[in-house]
Amino acid sequence: MLKNNKYHIFFTIWLLGLITLVALIIIVGGLTRLTESGLSITKWQLFSGILPPSSPKEWEEYFLLYKEIPQFILLNSKMSLNEFKTIFLWEYYHRLLGRFIGLFFMLPFFFLLFKKVLNKNLSIKLFFISILILFQGMIGWYMVKSGLTNNVSVSHYRLAFHLFTAFIILSSLLWIFLNYYNKQNKNFFEINSNFIIF
Repeated sequence: MLKNNKYHIFFTIWLLGLITLVALIIIVGGLTRLTESGLSITKWQLFSGILPPSSPKEWEEYFLLYKEIPQFILLNSKMSLNEFKTIFLWEYYHRLLGRFIGLFFMLPFFFLLFKKVLNKNLSIKLFFISILILFQGMIGWYMVKSGLTNNVSVSHYRLAFHLFTAFIILSSLLWIFLNYYNKQNKNFFEINSNFIIF
């Protein structure tokens, strides 16, 4: 599946790393949900949110923003700043891991494209996954927005959509890896002989 076997180990480690990271973020996302931490960061902050608060003033600013949403007003009005820091860090690490996965995917992918290592079929499949990864970030914020105005938690439908997309990304990466490792070209799934997807 590679045009140049020189990059076999690099490609294998990259795919395994991606599979591990996506599985990890699903676990972290689940724990973020279980600890009700997902609404602790009320802004998108794609770039400025890379670094966590580093001073008491910054922590207080984030806490004040959290105090404006229904979850705090109706459920957590007695929450202390230290308690807020705990839920904030769960969501922060979830978002940070998402950013890292994006970079971990994109940089090697563009490198392999530049080196013309990938065949056309593999390039298309990986490009599709790159779109899903970018789309997943937007779905995440779309989900968070549902809990910032009138609700004390995020929409269950948006949460399910967010999780479903994560499993599509994970299963797609596993599919590509297993096909590559076993030197096969099996379809993503096959319902019957007349209806094949991917």
